[in-house]
Amino acid sequence: MSPQTEVIARLEAASKRYGQMLALDGVNLDVRRGEVLALLGPNGAGKTTAVSLLLGLLQADGGSVTLFDQAPKSLPARRRIGAMLQTTGVPETLTIGELITLFRSYYTGPRTVADIVALAGVEDLLKRRYGKLSGGQQRRAQFALAICGHAEILFLDEPTTGLDIEARETMWKTIRQLVGEGCAVALTTHYLEEAEALADRVAVLAKGRIVAEGSVGAIRARVAQRRIRCVSALTADTIARWPEVRSVAHDGERIEIVTDAAETVVRQLLFEDAGLSELEVRRAGLAEAFVEITKEAA
Repeated sequence: MSPQTEVIARLEAASKRYGQMLALDGVNLDVRRGEVLALLGPNGAGKTTAVSLLLGLLQADGGSVTLFDQAPKSLPARRRIGAMLQTTGVPETLTIGELITLFRSYYTGPRTVADIVALAGVEDLLKRRYGKLSGGQQRRAQFALAICGHAEILFLDEPTTGLDIEARETMWKTIRQLVGEGCAVALTTHYLEEAEALADRVAVLAKGRIVAEGSVGAIRARVAQRRIRCVSALTADTIARWPEVRSVAHDGERIEIVTDAAETVVRQLLFEDAGLSELEVRRAGLAEAFVEITKEAA
């Protein structure tokens, strides 16, 4: 078995209820070594519940959950992971430097402090108390704590919420580096450009079920929608009346057309406007595919 196909975390027919609400409904999901798996879905789809089951924070009502072929709550399994969740119990009176020292003590072979600080980009926060930080700064600190051990799998639940562009890029760079070293990452995010930039594989959840799974390219290919951009003498109103066109908008000098029949629309554009220029056809991005897939599931 190659490292990229080794399954290190698994949900098998896993279900979870909160009272009368079915949060997960027989979900099968694998996380493999050396990959980023992005869990996508609208609010309430079951993303956080799936991560909580894999971490052993919740008990499944049905099916099975394993982490390194062990129960997620087992200490040997937990020492091989790192986690960054939306809610934390971090002591607010400690400085980030003190927290890193504390969290390193939980692991038998932790990273060096210098390594953690460099990877997470938190040198400016080391002497500051956690409770005095902004929301974005706290997320950066939480990421540093998540990578204190040499984690074989990282669970990152909406990790870049509240981060500025520079901090987000730093985190993305570190995630790519860790994955290159063989770490697996299970990532939940509402930022679809983040999933598109990082994910090797995507699983889309809706109403507690996985409704689509595959590479970013495979998910995008499920949607016939295309975007056509061009410079044309034709007006947007004229193009909008064509039956194959979903929408038309101006982007500076260019016209942007959304359609499920790109070839037909391109032929008509060339027929109607001999001076057409800067023609570009692009398939649906992950954001468009996500909207279509979750709409179908609903």
